Amino acid sequence: MIERVNGQVSASNRVRSARPRRVSPGRPAGRRRWPWSRRPWIVIGVAVVGVAALVAVAVLLLADDDSGGDGPRALTSEEASRLAMARFRNYEARGRAVTITVPGAAGELTVTGAVDYRRKVGYGVVHGTGRNESSDGLIQWTPTSVRVHPMADAPAHAPASPPRSGWHDRPPLASGSALDTALSIALGLGGDRPDNAELLAQNGAAWWGRERVNGERVDVMTGPSSPDRSGTAGNVRYWIDSDGTPHRVRVTVESQPEPVVIDFDTHPYVPVKPLPTAAPTR
Repeated sequence: MIERVNGQVSASNRVRSARPRRVSPGRPAGRRRWPWSRRPWIVIGVAVVGVAALVAVAVLLLADDDSGGDGPRALTSEEASRLAMARFRNYEARGRAVTITVPGAAGELTVTGAVDYRRKVGYGVVHGTGRNESSDGLIQWTPTSVRVHPMADAPAHAPASPPRSGWHDRPPLASGSALDTALSIALGLGGDRPDNAELLAQNGAAWWGRERVNGERVDVMTGPSSPDRSGTAGNVRYWIDSDGTPHRVRVTVESQPEPVVIDFDTHPYVPVKPLPTAAPTR
């Protein structure tokens, strides 16, 4: 209650008016205190900024991930040209390091080695799983022969200089052997000239998407139908980089539950050396 004496504020009231404003402990004097009604909006604003930052990071990560696409679709002329160069790129390189994965009911076989696309010869070491462990050893193959060197404890990589003895020679099997089929496919992935890009596009070759293989950005494409067998478009799938070099090839093989897969440059390339004359298999 304010008391007035002759129109003046009483002394007691002046004393009360001069009393300093109390400051809550722990809060510096003079700091502005936000009304509680506005604090939720501050929290929400911070949360929105945080979510926006996370979304931005996610977009950047997705942009760097080359997987995906809207395939399958017909090849563009540029894509058809790159696919047409694939076999020639292997020939141009002379040779490529390869890992060939061969499916089988008795167990999987893996051939780790190299293919010389000028001389049409491959050389490597075979490792099997399951019952196919009996196939372990060295192997060299051409379009007309398969030479094997059985080994109980085969190395991870074939020696650069093949053994001088212990080889057995046989002709490749045209059917009934997933291994021989895979070896033949690997040799066929080299050619001394580019394929016809227009024919590839006209006969069912397609683009399926983009991926990364061994750190390389690649386009995934499928080859055309075989000239003598309709309906086979898509049986061969290629992982092709920007200049047409193949980094992986996957081939569907009849009577096999899984495709043959050929990966390139999985290890350093070692030139294939000729073998001594091998003893024919009896």
